[in-house]
Amino acid sequence: MDRPAFYRFHNGPKAPLPFAPEEYEARLSGLRDRMTRMGIEVCVLTSMHNVAYYSGFLYCAFGRPYAVVVTPTDSVTISAGIDAGQPWRRCHGDNITYTDWARDNFWRAVAHVAGTGRAIGFEGDHLTLAQVEKLDAFLSPASRADVAPATMEQRMRKSPAEIDLIRAGAAVADAGGYAIRQAIRPGIREIDVAMAGRDAMELEIASRFPEAEYRDTWVWFQSGLNTDGAHNPVTARAIEPGDILSLNAFPMISGYYTALERTLFVGHADKASLKFWEANVATHELGISLLKPGVSCAEVTAKLNDFLAERDLLQYRTFGYGHSFGLLSHYYGREAGLELREDIDTVLEPGMVISMEPMLTIPRGQPGAGGYREHDILVITEDGAENITGYPYGPEFNIVG
Repeated sequence: MDRPAFYRFHNGPKAPLPFAPEEYEARLSGLRDRMTRMGIEVCVLTSMHNVAYYSGFLYCAFGRPYAVVVTPTDSVTISAGIDAGQPWRRCHGDNITYTDWARDNFWRAVAHVAGTGRAIGFEGDHLTLAQVEKLDAFLSPASRADVAPATMEQRMRKSPAEIDLIRAGAAVADAGGYAIRQAIRPGIREIDVAMAGRDAMELEIASRFPEAEYRDTWVWFQSGLNTDGAHNPVTARAIEPGDILSLNAFPMISGYYTALERTLFVGHADKASLKFWEANVATHELGISLLKPGVSCAEVTAKLNDFLAERDLLQYRTFGYGHSFGLLSHYYGREAGLELREDIDTVLEPGMVISMEPMLTIPRGQPGAGGYREHDILVITEDGAENITGYPYGPEFNIVG
């Protein structure tokens, strides 16, 4: 039996993708413009976010490499045989399947499209040292250039179609938030509340996007001491009267992450807790007012730092005040050039999408101990910002149970 290194398995017709073909062609055109300016002949993009951004195909690696190879005329996804025809059906452009019959068949398939001896663009923040060695061995590049910063810069500026999808994601997150709020009561476990929010969001996504693939929507619902970190996982802790709670709803739609994050209390909040909570809400509202075109991320951060320092609260801040949205998740993607931090000088532009999410963490043993965080998603417009998050924040709505 002849067992090939790679082949085309175009099994079935193309499925509807998150965006129209014209959207993907516009993205590829933007990438090719950047390639020309950088003197690159072929891009070999290997990260989940860039493969999905330029082709629509969101892969499941499970230890196997994937890519989209972009030339001046073609874009070809390279996928593993275990996926059969799904990558072909779910990608814009061509697809080649590589087999497991021999080691490095992935790179043989890449070389089939990319050729050898050419100027290659790759993702320096994703390709491992071992895979760079294989790139050199199989492609014999005339030169290599890191295109990760250029692709990130392109992804930071959203198209109208992307903004529409993100807007829908924010509405799904709101639905999850209301389901979480309704589930809260003394004695219920964090995991039970989290499942109520996740189920509500998945049903909402399926209703809004009946032809999509569904995966990765999740909730981090934390209580008491567990609220001290923004990314603390769910536990089976039973919530108690007076507990501080942290609601974190994360719908995933075709690789696009959105978020709703809120502080809540069970039954009542004591005086010390209300003081910190209201201070964080005030920071949140100031931050929202600062988001507008022409302002840099560092400038917004400095003003919020000053606001907290004047109230002797800056020492309780644990991370930046916000970040970009788009093709990202808790295990892939991040547009680090658009984060509200001291070291980011990116100037906000219309079409960018960014969160405002201040957090104060008060250590255990102090009055008002816990983590306080509010999170809204804002689309930068020509003259300001549109807040696309609808679920209310603050004590008036979020003392529940």
